[in-house]
Amino acid sequence: MIDQQLINRINELARKKKTVGLTELERKEQQKLYKVYLGAIRGQVKQQLSNIRFVEDQQ
Repeated sequence: MIDQQLINRINELARKKKTVGLTELERKEQQKLYKVYLGAIRGQVKQQLSNIRFVEDQQ
């Protein structure tokens, strides 16, 4: 699940990566957080798509 703490940590690691670089442990943590984040986004998109219903035009 995506929460503000997850987003904050992802952003913190991204900023650090751009400035001073990441340690191996931080790099692994970042990859894990990205997987969690992307999995949650994909789940939300699938849920939205499963709720779409097509209706025929009744002219």
